Amino acid sequence: MAAQADYFIETQLPNHQKHYGSFTFPSILSPNPKSSPSSLSVFSEAIKFHKPFLDSLLLKSGALLFRGFPVKTAKDFNDVVEAFGFEELPYVGGAAPRTNVVGRVFTANESPPDQKIPFHHEMAQVPEFPSKLFFFCEVEPGSGGETPIVLSHIVYEKMKEKYPEFVDRLEVHGLLYTRVLGEDDDPSSPIGRGWKSTFLTSDKAVAEERAAKLGMKLEWLSNGVKTVMGPIPAIKYDKSRHRKIWFNSMVAAYTGWEDARNDPVKAVTFGDGQPLPADIIYDCLKILEDECVSIPWKKGDVMLIDNLATLHSRRSFTPPRRVLASLCK
Repeated sequence: MAAQADYFIETQLPNHQKHYGSFTFPSILSPNPKSSPSSLSVFSEAIKFHKPFLDSLLLKSGALLFRGFPVKTAKDFNDVVEAFGFEELPYVGGAAPRTNVVGRVFTANESPPDQKIPFHHEMAQVPEFPSKLFFFCEVEPGSGGETPIVLSHIVYEKMKEKYPEFVDRLEVHGLLYTRVLGEDDDPSSPIGRGWKSTFLTSDKAVAEERAAKLGMKLEWLSNGVKTVMGPIPAIKYDKSRHRKIWFNSMVAAYTGWEDARNDPVKAVTFGDGQPLPADIIYDCLKILEDECVSIPWKKGDVMLIDNLATLHSRRSFTPPRRVLASLCK
């Protein structure tokens, strides 16, 4: 196959990207109209052939959006994910209600369309998290429903500059996450995954084993289970890019882990159990919103996110909307 410029071309989407010196966030790739007619098999082979180029571009930009390629169904999306060759990560310990669609493809968070999902690194509240995640737009939203993204090191730098003592305390103590799970999934809640699907079992003893492997403590209740995770680091060091990152679910938990079972203010604390300052949490939310980019979904879009580099969220939407996801080790 010819050089990547003969198949993938980088395109610009004014007002929907940020420019940081040597790179653009996210990088947007489309098929070159001068190349041979694109098919799913040609796209998949191009991914395999140009994997070093795509890897280096992801390392530089933190997120790639593939637009205009012939990806039409969940099965097509699964083929695209497989073409990258990343190992699958089982969804154990995550909070979002999801349904397996085909192969290694799941629905994205199935919470109601009027609910926003706050910024987070995928599964930052558990020790084993995906290094990369894919999203695929199977059905465009009626309106809204974007998946805003923001670079984690930018958030860290701005928080460190504005709240150095708070960030120092996070680095020393980490965070403690507490969540109450029902027995079964609650699709009305953005954190409504029940304990049976969280731990992929209906046996409490097996659930306790799997929780222990995650470093999670369980306290059984009459109508579910209380989970306590941590303390775990809130700031990580991205070795591949040599910089600190804002790798946590602090804002997501404090502003979004709310349902009939959970009080978001109690969902996350400093690792020593002390409460977090609300004013700083909400200012962090503002920084996330100010620094993010939000690209409206088009049918067939595939987004690849480096989970160490980039936080993501979901805006409320008018149905229909169907965005699928796949997590990779």
